[in-house]
Amino acid sequence: MTAANPADSVLKLKRAVAQVDSVIFGKAEQVELAFACLIADGHLLIEDLPGVGKTTLAHALAATLGLNFHRAQFTADMLPSDIIGVSVFRRSDERFEFHPGPIFSELFLADEVNRATPRTQSALLEAMAENQVTVDGTTHFLPNPFFVIATQNPVDLAGTFPLPDSQMDRFLMRMSMGYPDARAERQMLTSGDRADYIRSLPILLGAEDIRGLKAQARGVLASDALIDYVQALIKASRQAPELSLGLSPRAALALLKAARAVALIGGRNFVQPEDIKRVFPHVAAHRLRPNPGEHRRAEQLAQLLIERVAIP
Repeated sequence: MTAANPADSVLKLKRAVAQVDSVIFGKAEQVELAFACLIADGHLLIEDLPGVGKTTLAHALAATLGLNFHRAQFTADMLPSDIIGVSVFRRSDERFEFHPGPIFSELFLADEVNRATPRTQSALLEAMAENQVTVDGTTHFLPNPFFVIATQNPVDLAGTFPLPDSQMDRFLMRMSMGYPDARAERQMLTSGDRADYIRSLPILLGAEDIRGLKAQARGVLASDALIDYVQALIKASRQAPELSLGLSPRAALALLKAARAVALIGGRNFVQPEDIKRVFPHVAAHRLRPNPGEHRRAEQLAQLLIERVAIP
């Protein structure tokens, strides 16, 4: 098989981004960040109100990328086996047979993930960190690519189980969709059924393309000066008087991976400081812990760190 031309792959990626943007009206930034998260080999947490397009974004991504897609609606009575699968005893040959759960998909949507108990949430930890699950002592590998999009409602907290720090850290990025502006909302109101439109979307990228783009993103150049900037941001988070918990080395790696993916989508083979500044709030905020009594949200404090740290 002939290797794909890197420039052609990036062009196909831009077309895919544009196609999903045509479905999610007025949310070009969020669409591009979702693609960047996928290409950076991470997972995405979307935290926002119901009805702002979180699930639609996941469906449009799966259709455009031609990925095997499963959605699981998380509830308080869900068990880990409902996600990862279960071993069933076959009487005919007296052995156990593993029946994979919905997580064995290339794109897995964990809808309202914080409504499941911590036990069920923890079923995602191994999968998201190592692209595998272990059942009854046997390891089962997940597809490549494997991309988790999880959603949660930040307002309705009754009957929910907040994600612990270890679970939050498995998400490369967290973002919100936000309300559409007036122009985008009118476009949505006057257009047809988006569900039908999504089903008719052509596949513009495939699993092989995504694996190639991930490899390209890993090769995007980050200069010594840019690494200095990343380290300065990480250090500032650990010394900020407003924070009781700063950023870990894993967060620094996540920041660089996300910036490389954004640079690739922008058609560049090198990272600029603006790429770091653009992804920093989405990579850092859910990993920061404000001090008790601090009135500003983590997103605001992440932006404050950007303002404090000068570009080398």
